[in-house]
Amino acid sequence: MKYALALILAMVSAPAFAAVSLSIEGLVELVIYLLVVGGIFWLLLWLVAYLGVPEPFSKVIKIIIMVVGVLILISVLLSFIGHPLLTMR
Repeated sequence: MKYALALILAMVSAPAFAAVSLSIEGLVELVIYLLVVGGIFWLLLWLVAYLGVPEPFSKVIKIIIMVVGVLILISVLLSFIGHPLLTMR
């Protein structure tokens, strides 16, 4: 446990993260955002299974949904250090 805490403190104190400050409000927003997006993607995966799409198409649709979900997750995590993958302009 001590080693994990030391590793986390070393990562937070790294120069790359010097300008980053996390607040409780930001973390709560992150959790709510991830729950909502996760629920939407779970609903999409459930809908594909519920509609009974034929197998090759079902697998392709599920892979596309998962790739988009992973890209959104990476973008959200990168936005914490100031380099979002996707920007809305």
